[in-house]
Amino acid sequence: MADPFGFLKYPRKDNPYRPVDERITDWEELQVPLSTEERKEQAARCMNCGIPFCHTGVFYGGKRAVSGCPNDNLIPEWNDLVFRGEFKKAFERLVATNPIPEMTGRVCPAPCEKSCTEGLNGSGVAIHDNERFIIDTAFENGWVEATGKPENRTNFKVAIVGSGPAGLSAAWRLNQLGHQVTVFERNDRPGGLLMYGIPNMKLDKDVVNRRIQVMEDCGIKFEVNTEVGVDISPEDLQTAFDRVIITSGATVPRDLPADGRQLKGIEFAVDYLSEVTKDVLKYGKDATSKKLAGKHVIVIGGGDTGNDCIASAIRQGAASVKQLEITPKLPAERVDNNPWPEYPMTDRTGYGQEEALATGEGQLTYYATSTTAFIGAERGQVIAIETTEVDNRFQPIAGTEQVMKADLVLLAMGFTGPEQRLLEGFDVHEVYEDYTTDNERVYVAGDAKRGPSLVIWAIREGRKAAEQVDQMLRTLVYQ
Repeated sequence: MADPFGFLKYPRKDNPYRPVDERITDWEELQVPLSTEERKEQAARCMNCGIPFCHTGVFYGGKRAVSGCPNDNLIPEWNDLVFRGEFKKAFERLVATNPIPEMTGRVCPAPCEKSCTEGLNGSGVAIHDNERFIIDTAFENGWVEATGKPENRTNFKVAIVGSGPAGLSAAWRLNQLGHQVTVFERNDRPGGLLMYGIPNMKLDKDVVNRRIQVMEDCGIKFEVNTEVGVDISPEDLQTAFDRVIITSGATVPRDLPADGRQLKGIEFAVDYLSEVTKDVLKYGKDATSKKLAGKHVIVIGGGDTGNDCIASAIRQGAASVKQLEITPKLPAERVDNNPWPEYPMTDRTGYGQEEALATGEGQLTYYATSTTAFIGAERGQVIAIETTEVDNRFQPIAGTEQVMKADLVLLAMGFTGPEQRLLEGFDVHEVYEDYTTDNERVYVAGDAKRGPSLVIWAIREGRKAAEQVDQMLRTLVYQ
């Protein structure tokens, strides 16, 4: 490394968040990037450790959780290049593994930082923000398009079903390898989860549109408002294309079948967030609407999506927001069975929770609490929910029941998996580890294959599936 003592010279400094009272008045991005010189100092904190844990994903927790980057990003290399001011070379090392780093540089929970060697006794390197700086610099300087264009074109055509992170990653990589790629998206805009599942202040849709535009400039085609199985049949797709990759995500939300579930005003979080984004795209991000003025909102679910719902409801003028989480509150610090370099299972306050605590009154989050029923008015509108505290086996604790006022209930309890109808339409009943299936013409990647997971996992799977398809197609040339 250029400065092996940088981690001793410079304290960690993240891109600061805008003040709460300012950011809740618009849908602009939360963070304010550091200056170039400050970013170089942050890159200098990468400490030339002998065995870097940051860029190799290590599984734990039943092989569902990961410590370090599951995409094997070459983090120490591009940190060093940023410190040296060699930003184009840093960009080239970054995109050697990550086709769409502007997304992870904004929404990834950064398991790489938690396994950073400097984080063993310090605060870790600001890898997440460094990544964002590199790719934004690349776009500003016009370096991105050239890396997406192939040296030579093949005659093979590949269809991708779904334009979320796995689909975009697969499309970019296949195009680099010379194949003709068409992406099918059932929504009115490409991007999938990146467009409609994450609110604008967390991932600006200008950033998503910028990527779509450069992909089109590189020769990738997008067919929006086209649902496979409705607007075009799986049979027609397999006839028109040499291979198909399904990257439709894990889009089936987890429901809560309590009494009164049929009442109006109970929505899945992803549906609510989609409508929020559509409003921002229609009316702009400089001002917030007051759609929820006077309304009491309850968010059921304590993950990132629940946090996004809280922040969005506040921007829409909700009179109050409360959050229910069925699990107990996490400890403030690591416990003995959760050592470094594992991702720390500790309590954190999300940006939406911070906003709710700053603007609201009373308790925000109710831990170890389950909803037992929804209460409605005569016209079928939800007006309250019944709850109870639960024990460590999630069983109700007698005497802890209460009623909470609610005009809107958002179910943010995650997803159960992909839509089986789509897979069955392609006669796919088995999906293998190498992205192939029991239909030799069809591959599956991303959350559609592994279930709900991180954006960086989807990016890796899209890239790896694309390379698997490429290998198979090239063997056909020599047969």
